[in-house]
Amino acid sequence: VQLVESGGGVVQPGGSLRLSCAASGFSFSTYVMSWHRQAPGKERELVGTIKQSSGSTNYADAVKGRFTISRDNAKNTVYLQMNSLKPEDTAVYYCSRKRFGIDQYDYWGQGTQVTVSS
Repeated sequence: VQLVESGGGVVQPGGSLRLSCAASGFSFSTYVMSWHRQAPGKERELVGTIKQSSGSTNYADAVKGRFTISRDNAKNTVYLQMNSLKPEDTAVYYCSRKRFGIDQYDYWGQGTQVTVSS
């Protein structure tokens, strides 16, 4: 199993970024996928999840209305579109695979840094 994030960088407040996570080594379309983030000095937190085929999503209150998770099962890729970025969105962003039936994540990417600063 491999998860590889890309697309991070430095952006000004109010800007946008799109993160990608390329998955391999498992049947991608059968798993719920998630994005988490970890800011300096803080615990890792869940950003949101997306279901297998319906594409149904859930988001943390802090990003609701600004971030959108999507997936392309044909490309084994999950995306995180981030709009109206704020300095408090600065963090390392990770994609992860959710285990079947329980609220745990068993594989993680290496993370990609997002910095929101003027």
